[in-house]
Amino acid sequence: MTEPAAFANFLSSKVAVRACTDKPGRGVYAVSCIETGEVVAVWGGRIVNRADAEAITPDLRRYVVQVEDEQFLAPLEPIDAAELVNHCCQPSCGLLGQITLVALRRIQPGEEITFDYATTDSSAFLEFPVSCSHSPCRQKVCCDDWQRSDVQAVNRGHFSPYLQRRLDQARKADAAE
Repeated sequence: MTEPAAFANFLSSKVAVRACTDKPGRGVYAVSCIETGEVVAVWGGRIVNRADAEAITPDLRRYVVQVEDEQFLAPLEPIDAAELVNHCCQPSCGLLGQITLVALRRIQPGEEITFDYATTDSSAFLEFPVSCSHSPCRQKVCCDDWQRSDVQAVNRGHFSPYLQRRLDQARKADAAE
């Protein structure tokens, strides 16, 4: 007898995957109201080093999440629904810790679940162009976006812990000057 497939991720029952209407591909959308701070997704996978992350094929690399300076959460195959949360420069969700996604505000049914990839990624090999349906849009996710004051304002308190440490160190250095 075959065991049922286990999922590496959690995705709230208040969301569903569907085709995007404003861009190619699929995304995750609210099917019922999600309250501020509610857990929407938790990612799993396998931890790999930079060399292994860079070696992942481009079609799978888009699902890689940087969790520390030199550690990356790589997806298991097949890709499951929680990994289909798209980037947005004006996100509906943000990080709580390294792998948990929570609502930044009340999300209405029909709204896309998004997060700003700048809150996790600081590696050039993870950069890519974007065209957000919400303004303002940076047009590209860059490895140093986490340093931008506008990105920090939108995502305050919702950066991956390794990036938050960098931000805290920079604030201390600025205060000491």
